[in-house]
Amino acid sequence: MKEISPSQNLNVLEKPLVQKIINLDPIKKLEKSSAQSQWSIQDSEELYGINRWGIPYFSINNLGHITVAPKGNRGRSLDLFKLVKALEERSLNLPLLIHFPDIIEDRIEELNSCFAHAITRYNYEGSYQGVFPIKVNQQRHIVQAIVNCGNNHKYGLEVGSKPELLIALAQLKESNALLICNGYKDQKYIETALLARRLGYQTIVVVEQLSEIKLAIDTAKTQGIRPVLGIRAKLSSKGDSRWGNSAGDKAKFGLTISEIMEAIEQLKAAEMLESLQLLHFHIGSQISSIATIKEALTEASQIYVNLSQLGASMKYFDVGGGLGIDYDGSHSHFPASKNYSMQNYANDVVAAIKIACETQKLKVPIIISESGRAIASHQSVLLTNVLGVDKIPTFPIDIEKDKCHSLVQEMANIYDAINSANCQESYHDILQLKKEGESLFSFGYLNLKDRAKVESLFWQCCQRIQGIVNHTNTGFDGLETLNELLFSTYYCNFSVFQSLPDSWAIEQLFPVMPIHRLNEKPTELGILADLTCDSDGQIAKFIGSQEVKPHLELHQFYEGQPYYLGIFLSGAYQEIMGSLHNLFGDTNAVHVRLDSEGYHIEHVVRGNSMAEVLKYVQYDSQDMVETMRQKTEKALKEKRLTLKESWLFLKHYEEALCNYTYLR
Repeated sequence: MKEISPSQNLNVLEKPLVQKIINLDPIKKLEKSSAQSQWSIQDSEELYGINRWGIPYFSINNLGHITVAPKGNRGRSLDLFKLVKALEERSLNLPLLIHFPDIIEDRIEELNSCFAHAITRYNYEGSYQGVFPIKVNQQRHIVQAIVNCGNNHKYGLEVGSKPELLIALAQLKESNALLICNGYKDQKYIETALLARRLGYQTIVVVEQLSEIKLAIDTAKTQGIRPVLGIRAKLSSKGDSRWGNSAGDKAKFGLTISEIMEAIEQLKAAEMLESLQLLHFHIGSQISSIATIKEALTEASQIYVNLSQLGASMKYFDVGGGLGIDYDGSHSHFPASKNYSMQNYANDVVAAIKIACETQKLKVPIIISESGRAIASHQSVLLTNVLGVDKIPTFPIDIEKDKCHSLVQEMANIYDAINSANCQESYHDILQLKKEGESLFSFGYLNLKDRAKVESLFWQCCQRIQGIVNHTNTGFDGLETLNELLFSTYYCNFSVFQSLPDSWAIEQLFPVMPIHRLNEKPTELGILADLTCDSDGQIAKFIGSQEVKPHLELHQFYEGQPYYLGIFLSGAYQEIMGSLHNLFGDTNAVHVRLDSEGYHIEHVVRGNSMAEVLKYVQYDSQDMVETMRQKTEKALKEKRLTLKESWLFLKHYEEALCNYTYLR
């Protein structure tokens, strides 16, 4: 899909001859004005919003490359384009996932600092201990980085399953760090969690279903271990995000108020009420409005103080997750944003709990938050390369008045007459003519050759109208669909289903932009398509300054020249939730840390080979090779294949099994 050089494109305002219309190449999607050379870094910053969603980690340097400052305002920055080139020289092919553990450390430091400031501001006599929900990103090097970076803050882990519990037990080092055990539980889960207390772990088993109370009581008596228990409450307050059903009467997890009272009675009967020490609630992920958080805190605080008054030895208040990040940089009550800062969040949590406890003259608890997205999102950048571009096809057209179909001539006349005064009317006319042409063709009144002419003329008219609109910079009613018709498709070397499943499943917005050429004006409007054969394998919604855009501004793609795109803030959930659609596996991943000499590659995690991916779906690569060997022997015997051809085929087959699932 080779691009044509700019000099070959027709001027959007130039009229062709009526008798003969020749358009060798599509007109650019955006008018390339004389101000092209005046395009600045600041223009790119505004266009892609990097100064809204990227601070303090991402910015643009004077070369027009994105830079990454892994330690935020406390350290140096790296040129992302140069880093990618250096990694390619190490045979780390794109798509490539780059992790920055220094960003994880900075996020943990910021979260703890915010709560420390809030505790000081409100004279709160308790403390804060965060935990990271492993479900957000279970990759070993990520969990290790979180444990290591959070060690000074007694930063713990939260698990929601037995496999995650096993990970946490193997990774946690600090005996004072909390291990919050959520999720569905059976006897073995609870036994493991209780026995871990003998090893010095601060495990807290959070009851999510009423049936787990009896399990916990029976297991504790059998093991002779006094447990520390928590209760997850179903709040009437509900989140405002896609995950709002995490709370409310129909929430998947948690106990209703009546169930909480029943749990209290069961614990009293077992003489274990003092084991109940924690209240937990969760109203959803990525909460965009601080008002929603305040409402939930008010209700949960009252549950906490009432549990204390009923005799429970309450010590911990777990506010769950929900702390959002600003994907689009709008600082608004929008699903891809949030209208509060991390400091606002910490202030409201501390203030609400203090007021409730002070009113009832109770000792304030240790505050726990399970902030995963806010910790993990920024540390990961997905890099992909553009493989080619699909533009609206236009071809040379010869029109002779006495030979062509009247519909073709009518379309050609409209093309000749298009100007700034009639472009709106012309657009509606050509839409109707195109529809008529399709209908005439279906009934046999228009041949294939003339239909091709109608189709090509339609696209040329659209391009000419768009050129006039962009040139005059005037909005025309009724032309809203024009740009959408003329988008280019940029084919990128990755799988949406593997690397950005939330983009496909719930239309989550992630910042997407080129990582270089940002000192050049982008002249194309496009959407991104991945390598899968699924029509859903694309990104067709992008963040804008005030609204969601159906396109991304991109630069012209030249065959043989690399064009790299970055997908940012994708470190939460995406890596672990990816699927093997079309058997595209995990991407290559590297962990990059700053050091005194610049940076070093801390870890390299090679992406899946084809043999590894095939094993997931129960195919044995050795059996497959042997099957193909037998088939080539049969073809040789029947003289359908030469010995050299059979050797070459088997060589390609075996090499492919060992190779990366993505294109090289």
